[in-house]
Amino acid sequence: MMIPWSGLSCCLSAAALYVLGRSSGRDAEILKSVTRVNLLKDLGPLLDAGCILPLVVTISGRVSSETPISCEFSGLRGVIVEETAEQHFLKHNDAGSWIQDSALMLSMSKEVPWYLDDGTGRVYVLGARNASGFALPVGSEVFEESGRSLVRGTLDYLQGLKMLGVKRIERVLPTGTSLTVVGEAVKDDVGTVRIQRPHKGPFYVSPKAIDQLIANLGKWARVLAAAAKRSGQDNEGLTEKPANESDGAIRDRLMPDICVICLEEEYNAVFVPCGHMCCCTTCSWHLTNCPLCRRRIEQVVKTFRH
Repeated sequence: MMIPWSGLSCCLSAAALYVLGRSSGRDAEILKSVTRVNLLKDLGPLLDAGCILPLVVTISGRVSSETPISCEFSGLRGVIVEETAEQHFLKHNDAGSWIQDSALMLSMSKEVPWYLDDGTGRVYVLGARNASGFALPVGSEVFEESGRSLVRGTLDYLQGLKMLGVKRIERVLPTGTSLTVVGEAVKDDVGTVRIQRPHKGPFYVSPKAIDQLIANLGKWARVLAAAAKRSGQDNEGLTEKPANESDGAIRDRLMPDICVICLEEEYNAVFVPCGHMCCCTTCSWHLTNCPLCRRRIEQVVKTFRH
């Protein structure tokens, strides 16, 4: 008998949940075994001692830089700054009604060399934006209403558009921010110590302490394992879904409701065009590809789940 598409979809969901659960559990176990460096001044001598390389460590400190960026809108001083500008408007659809939409006008990113400092030493951090757990806080969000002339507004209206204004968002990693970093520690010929993505293994940059990261990953692994098991049980002998249960209801029943990036907030962002929903809106702004299918994200739509 041919397996229906709903059954196949649930089987694939169970497999995906299982793989994600295994990955989270594996990361949690690795984080338990990494070398904990309590004082940054001790990391250099640890590398000089000729220990087994690569040396994967966890360190903590406050974000610092010799050349911080002065943010235009928020007034903050940061080491990583991302600016976006979106044009918001109403457009006339084929049904004769006005719907709200937006288009990205500007996207800029700046980063200067920066390091963690705990008062005893400093360690430079490389590639933080590609690390797990990393998210840039919103420093400023401003909406500027459209000031178009009457003639320009009339032309837009005739083309089926009503301009509302421009939304400018500034995301900043401010100096002084407390961070925990898990990665490979290295030292160059001039004695500069840095931490970067390991060739193999997890790479985390997060405001959470290492024990909290481990606890969150363990919780996520247990939730995913339970969801995968339930999905597999529900698919034993499945030939068709219940008549009164939609595909969305099946997915909501099987999938945990935690963001796969921060492992803290509920997911509430839908990626366009793939349609996957697995992240919170805060984390989704820092992604270019969907974590589930790797398809490029063209738009993020916030949803309200009940």
